[in-house]
Order: sequence, then C-alpha cells, then structure tokens
Amino acid sequence: MYNLISILFKYIFIIIIYLFIFSIIRLIYLDIKSINTITLEGNAYLKLINRRDSLPYKVKEHYSIDDEITMGRYSDNDIFIQDPFVSKRHFKIVEDEGAYYLEDLDSANGTYVNNERIEDVVKLSNGDIIRVGNIEFLFVDRG
Repeated sequence: MYNLISILFKYIFIIIIYLFIFSIIRLIYLDIKSINTITLEGNAYLKLINRRDSLPYKVKEHYSIDDEITMGRYSDNDIFIQDPFVSKRHFKIVEDEGAYYLEDLDSANGTYVNNERIEDVVKLSNGDIIRVGNIEFLFVDRG
C-alpha cells in the first residue's frame, strides 16, 4: 500500500516539475518574441530608458530623429507624451551639419541633459541622457 502511494507521489512530483519547466520556457519564448528589432532610418534616435510598463501613459521605445523633432503634451508634437510634468511644447532637437542640438521651449519644469538643467541650446553627444518630467531618453548618434 505504501509502495503504491510513494510511486504515485513520485509521478505527480515529476509532472509538476515538467509543468514548471514548461512554463519557464514559455515565458522565455514570449519575452524573446516581444523584442522589437530597431528599424530606424536616420543616424540618430532617442531610446527610452524607463520601463514602458512602469509608465501610466503610452510611449514608444525608440524615436528616430530626422531634421527636427519636437516633444510635448500636444498631439501635434512628434513625440506626444501625456506626462503631467511635460509642457505642451517642451523641447525640440534640430540637426545642423551633422550635429544635433537640443533646445528647451520655455517649459515649466525644464529639460535636463546629463542631470543638468539646460538654459540655452545644447549640442548633444552620443550617450547623453535627456530627462523630461519622469521620462529619460538616451540620445544615440550612429553617424
């Protein structure tokens, strides 16, 4: 009798282990499947540093920068973010002769580059961190 019960528990335990391993493999597969490949046309782009699922509003993972890009709470901006700490027209990035320049558009809470509030137009370098409200972007220049 005890022999039969021990064999039964052994097989149940093995089934539970296989189900656990299967669920881990399924989570890994779904995580890999959700990774987007970056198809950006230009040489420069902004990459979101924050986790998207931690933000209470929609934001994309990457924003390509062509000649000019604006960011703010108005829907006519290239980067439209409904963060209460973001102004209606917060900043713009302009490309001029291969270099990229960030300009704060008199925003209420300011724009920060590498944790320093900018007062004037700033030339961006590869790897600069741009912070606006609760959002941080990494500036990537592939040129």
